[in-house]
Parts: sequence; C-alpha cells; structure tokens
Amino acid sequence: MKICVSAMSGSMEAKVSERFGRAPYFVIVESDDMSFIPVLNAAVNAQGGAGPEAVRQAADNGAKVVLTGELGGNAKTAIEAAGIKGVTGVSGEKTVRQAVEEYLKK
Repeated sequence: MKICVSAMSGSMEAKVSERFGRAPYFVIVESDDMSFIPVLNAAVNAQGGAGPEAVRQAADNGAKVVLTGELGGNAKTAIEAAGIKGVTGVSGEKTVRQAVEEYLKK
C-alpha cells in the first residue's frame, strides 16, 4: 500500500510537514518494503487550490493513505472524493519514517 506523507524535504528522515496543501514535498512510501519516491509539491506556492492539487498529486502517485498534521477544508473534500484515507494530527517533530511506522502499527 502506498502512503503519502507531507514532508519538509524528500527523504524518509525528513520532518513531517503539518500543512498538507503547502508541504514542500510529499514522500510516497510503499509500506511493503519501505521504498519511497520524493515528490516536489507543485502547489506549494499556489495562490489558491493548493489542497485539491496536493490530493491530485497523491492520487496520481497511487496513495491510499495520507499522513499529515492537518487538512484544510478543500483538501478534506478532495481526499474523500479520491477515496484516500486522510490521517491528521501527525506531529512535525516526527520523521516520515516514524509517521509511517506508527501508522502501520495501528
């Protein structure tokens, strides 16, 4: 299963970005083997619509789950429409690796 984590940079050791739509990167992690692909967020500096564009990028990369600090209203609507599970409340003190490992233990 692919898990999209909003991140400050493009690695497993990057800190989680607490703002999904404005995250600098998304790290798409394959939960089977913890391989990952860094994705530069094309919407990070968008005037508007960053949340739905971020969801589109996650969906285009096959994500079934998004881990982040918070989702804005438009992102929540888009994530539900895309059939992706949104998990909020992930602390920016955690690394991408820690966030994924904690999610998989649940």
